[in-house]
Amino acid sequence: MNTPIYIVDAFASRPYSGNPAAVCLLQQPADEEFMARTAAEMNLSETAYVWPEQDGYRLRWFTPAVEVNLCGHATLASAHVLWESGQLDPQAEARFHTRSGLLRARKTTEGITLYFPPYELAASPPIAGLAAALGIEEAQVLDTVRYADNVFVRLEDEALLRGLLPDVARLAELAPRAVGVTAESAATGIDFVSRFFAPGIGVNEDPVTGSLHAALAPYWSARLGRSELTAYQASPRGGMLRLQVSPEEVILTGGAVTVVSGLLHVDPNLR
Repeated sequence: MNTPIYIVDAFASRPYSGNPAAVCLLQQPADEEFMARTAAEMNLSETAYVWPEQDGYRLRWFTPAVEVNLCGHATLASAHVLWESGQLDPQAEARFHTRSGLLRARKTTEGITLYFPPYELAASPPIAGLAAALGIEEAQVLDTVRYADNVFVRLEDEALLRGLLPDVARLAELAPRAVGVTAESAATGIDFVSRFFAPGIGVNEDPVTGSLHAALAPYWSARLGRSELTAYQASPRGGMLRLQVSPEEVILTGGAVTVVSGLLHVDPNLR
């Protein structure tokens, strides 16, 4: 069986920037081992699997190591592929049934807009060993916030965040599933910056993380007193996100560029 597969740079305006995701277009549910092994073969931070379901599509996301509950950049990439491949009219809303509920995407003049549920945030005391694993002093952590099974920490300045060289083996041993790091930005036109480390699920550093911003957007919106924000994820590849915050949802907008399209010569139902 030949299954269409794409690699898309998400939250990107040009090739080889943003966050690459593989998108596999299926006609029906696939074997879970197939999905896990294909994601390991792709060796990207996420591989997405999309097939028709109800009034939209079922969407599942796998890192090279595990299935995850929410992924922003691979959702954006999946919507882009559906429109670009002709599976869905570009004027139509992409509707995805996921582990995190119904997610929607629309094509806009500014790129692709995603409508995500905001994470519930809870203050957390500093986590023993986390600052050391990030390669910084404890005093440089200004805030620690829990969301879902993850945490993010706010640092005192942007330069410190950009220069982080974490010990990913030590990070993987800590309790949180993943660790985001954020700081206010002094750059013109950027409100805050971030990085995201998830070695415990097979992603040492994610280039641009939409799901992280479902937590960061409400946090910075409250701190800065604005509902519209611009964020930059300061990974080596980097990526921009435009954000809008309301009590009901976080709206994320970014671009997408297809860099690979082809066929996967593996039966999705064959173990």
